[in-house]
Amino acid sequence: MQSAWAQPNLKISHQFPRASLAEGDFRDRLCRMFAANVERRTRGSLKFSIHPGASLMAPNAQIGALRTGGLDMALVPLSYAGAEAPEANIGLMPGLVTSYEQGYAWKNAPIGRELTRILNDQGLVVVSWIWQAGGVASRGKPIVHPEDVAGLKVRGGSPEMDRLLLDAGATVANMPSNEIPAAMREGRLDAALTSSTSLISFRLQESARALTTARGGAYWFMFEPLMMSRTVFERLTKQQQAAVMAVGAEMEAFALKAARTDDAAVATVYAKSGAQIVDLNAEALRKWQAVARTNAWREYGERSANCARLLALAEQSIAVI
Repeated sequence: MQSAWAQPNLKISHQFPRASLAEGDFRDRLCRMFAANVERRTRGSLKFSIHPGASLMAPNAQIGALRTGGLDMALVPLSYAGAEAPEANIGLMPGLVTSYEQGYAWKNAPIGRELTRILNDQGLVVVSWIWQAGGVASRGKPIVHPEDVAGLKVRGGSPEMDRLLLDAGATVANMPSNEIPAAMREGRLDAALTSSTSLISFRLQESARALTTARGGAYWFMFEPLMMSRTVFERLTKQQQAAVMAVGAEMEAFALKAARTDDAAVATVYAKSGAQIVDLNAEALRKWQAVARTNAWREYGERSANCARLLALAEQSIAVI
């Protein structure tokens, strides 16, 4: 039975740099816009505090805390839950999503409904669907084709992305995106794959000599939703729940526009630092996708019945490159 409980201050956690409503990392801006709009729509019965830069808890701890109700909300890469729930790695499967149109179409397609069901069963409510394309910052040569990573230490971002890199001959390093800058500076990484927004916000241009952008397409697309603990969500009144979900959906247009803006802006940022700028083309994307099909996709599908079902549904939406 639903209660009329309303926590006076819901905490929203994320690992990205602090911004303002007007400028800065769009993920922090989105959280602030969401909070302001829900507070207004609920006439102040719901209030929020934003905790950027992993100031509340470590990035990898957020999804577990959401599940137990120990954290109210988080904007977090879904693949960070992969160690506990392998289904989550569908959110960063190399070459599976190659465009924003394809990714955002998941929400109302069979793949999105199934993913929503699985996450709900695991105690997670997706409030905003957010996709981000990503590129590669490299301390040396540009990374365009799979053979370009051979012999390099590279950060991928998910077990499946790491498998892709291993199959291409790289050594992989597993770390959340906020740890990439130090690893690049110290030479513990030769290259890192991450979102265009993180490539800018974490100032990786200070260590990079080359950048592969997502402007010409990408095999790295991250599902990075704004989520609420199901435990917390179910304590809200029906009116509060409706406000949370309505505003969450409204934020998706902002997220899409901001992500695309960053895909273009990142090239300018890195060019000013003297980095060599390259884009992918259809041939390079096909090469990466072929490597991904060999092991990364297959191994994911073999992990559980849920994984197999999600992969089958996702493959129905694959665009011809």
